[in-house]
Amino acid sequence: MKIAFLCKRQYMSKDVILDKYARLYEIPNQLALLGHHVECFCLSYQSHSEGRWDESNESKTLVWHSKSYKGVKKVGLITYPILLLQRLKKIQPDVIVAASDIPHIAWGAWCARKLNIPFVADLYDNFEGFGQAKILGMKTLLRKAVCRADLITTTSQPLAELVKHAYGAQGKVISMPSTVDTKIFVSNNKSEAKKLLGLQSDCIYIGTAGGLYRDKGVDVIYQAWKIIEKHMPNVHLVIAGPYNDNCPPPEGERVHYLGSLTHSKIAMLFQALDVGIISILDTPFGRYCFPQKAYEMLACQLPVVVANVGEMNYLFKQTPQSLFEAGNAQDLANKLMKQIQSPVQNHVFIEDWTGVIQQIEPHISSLKESFRLS
Repeated sequence: MKIAFLCKRQYMSKDVILDKYARLYEIPNQLALLGHHVECFCLSYQSHSEGRWDESNESKTLVWHSKSYKGVKKVGLITYPILLLQRLKKIQPDVIVAASDIPHIAWGAWCARKLNIPFVADLYDNFEGFGQAKILGMKTLLRKAVCRADLITTTSQPLAELVKHAYGAQGKVISMPSTVDTKIFVSNNKSEAKKLLGLQSDCIYIGTAGGLYRDKGVDVIYQAWKIIEKHMPNVHLVIAGPYNDNCPPPEGERVHYLGSLTHSKIAMLFQALDVGIISILDTPFGRYCFPQKAYEMLACQLPVVVANVGEMNYLFKQTPQSLFEAGNAQDLANKLMKQIQSPVQNHVFIEDWTGVIQQIEPHISSLKESFRLS
């Protein structure tokens, strides 16, 4: 089956094509490995180089196309859907899968309608929580496009429920949380990981990695650290990731800021930590997201403390002592101190991307025949 996949080029500060990163790469990649002919169309909002990347080999047929609108040419974004439709007409896909943000979901629905083929919408987050949603009419555009989809995949069960009941989606809705590379994120020698990161072997380390932004809930981590550093002199805070100047990391001899790390170095950090922290705000975005670092930390068998928001309540229902009240620094500090003193791990089976897409692929494959018969 010919599948067209539409998405943005940059995802979680990674280049989807060159970094072969996470959900937006693995959906088309795994579908190609299952025997489908997949062509991907990426739009760069950050002026990446344009071009065509052919990853096809004896195991798969997978081609990437990327378009950028640099500087004053950004006005050309208005014509991108027309260009996209022209390219899709040439390859004649059997189904369109669109992902990553509101424009791509809307363009996917529009192109599928023009070509009279099935449409799949993949929602890796609650896009109504994105900055784009503040633009007049964007939320309506998103909901209408999702309601036109024959199949909707969501990153969490709460988001699936929102799509079913608030959006009124008529297509099949399936929760498909993002997973991680289980070859990279594995349990490993803690002492060796500490040594490689320049950390002391006899100290206790708590921390996190990712976007260290206020709207991601990092404030409560910094506030909790002020409490912990007074009560536990052998505990250090380790953090990694980009941040804004209006919310800088705390300073001190027991604070270690590692900058922005590669994927493999993030795994090494989680192998070195004694307790991981996942802070999510109780917002429309937070309630429906699925933090990828939850699986990354759990795959490294790292005890964690996580905000009791959305999907995390389901994932950590067997270990309620791992949950803290979102936004409550004192509760976070208390739960961290308990995890440091008496660590409790949440044992969750984490399926790799091969297994995840193998489960969803039959639903996509069936669309061609069911659409023809309808």
